[in-house]
Amino acid sequence: MTTLKVEGMHCPKCVASVTKALSEVPGLSNVSVNLEKGEATFDGEAPADAIKDAVDKIGFIPGAIS
Repeated sequence: MTTLKVEGMHCPKCVASVTKALSEVPGLSNVSVNLEKGEATFDGEAPADAIKDAVDKIGFIPGAIS
């Protein structure tokens, strides 16, 4: 499981938006977003740029991937 820090989420709608955006990245599955922790977790592999771009394009700030 991989973790991505996401800044700028404030409500359940934000969580839904980030979940949808990451779920649409080819190669990622089992996306889960935690508002309190400010992070998303997922399985699979995709280029880091594709992952961060998906979050950036919907108005959130992608952080470190670990």
